[in-house]
Amino acid sequence: MHSPFLQEIHTKGKLEGEATGEARGEARGEARGEAKGKAEALLAVLAARGLAATEAQAAAVLACRDIARLDAWLRVVASVTSVDHLLATPAAS
Repeated sequence: MHSPFLQEIHTKGKLEGEATGEARGEARGEARGEAKGKAEALLAVLAARGLAATEAQAAAVLACRDIARLDAWLRVVASVTSVDHLLATPAAS
């Protein structure tokens, strides 16, 4: 680019795009961290209650990134009678 004006606009646009991308990446990282923490808490409560999750069940809980579903599971984890019962609990709509 030869024009200082065009160069300035290009640079400004590039910086704004980078900042937007960085903010989106941070938000995704925070959401993944929140989901991971909730999933780990669920497994800890199940274990404390003597409800052992199979490897597949634990993997399903840890793979869940749906915060509404994880929150629904957290609301019932103290009263479910099995891990299957927990996993069958629908997310709140």
